[in-house]
Amino acid sequence: MDDCIFCKIVKGEIPSSKVYEDNDVFAFLDLRPSSRGHTLVVPKVHTADFLETSDMELIKTIVKVKKIAQGVMDGTGAAGFNLNVNTKPAAGQVIFHLHFHIIPRYEHDGLHLFPQHESETKTRTELAEQISKYIK
Repeated sequence: MDDCIFCKIVKGEIPSSKVYEDNDVFAFLDLRPSSRGHTLVVPKVHTADFLETSDMELIKTIVKVKKIAQGVMDGTGAAGFNLNVNTKPAAGQVIFHLHFHIIPRYEHDGLHLFPQHESETKTRTELAEQISKYIK
C-alpha cells in the first residue's frame, strides 16, 4: 500500500535499523522501544492485521519470528522475551500492517504488561461456552 509506513520501510523508502531481511519478512528495531532490543517483524506482503492475514503467510512469518527472536535474545543477552501482536485499535494497533513485537526481557526490568484480576469459576465457564460457539 502506498501510504503504509511499514511498506515504505520494507521498500527502503524510510530508513530503519534493520535486524533481518529475507524474501518473506523484514525485521527492524522499534523507534519507541519497550526494552533494549525491541524488534518488529513484518511480513513483506501487506495485510492489515493478524486476522486478515492468510494462514500460509502467518506460517511463513511465525517461523521467521522464532528465528529472529532467538537472535534478539542472543544479541542482547536477554533472559526471555514477550511476543505481542496488537490487532485492531482497541488492542493498541496504530499501524495497520501486521507486525509482531519481540520485546526482550531482562531480570528485574520492571516491565508489567498485563494487569490481572480474579474471576469466578461460574463466570469463566459461561464465557468459555459462549466463546466456543463462535470458533469455526
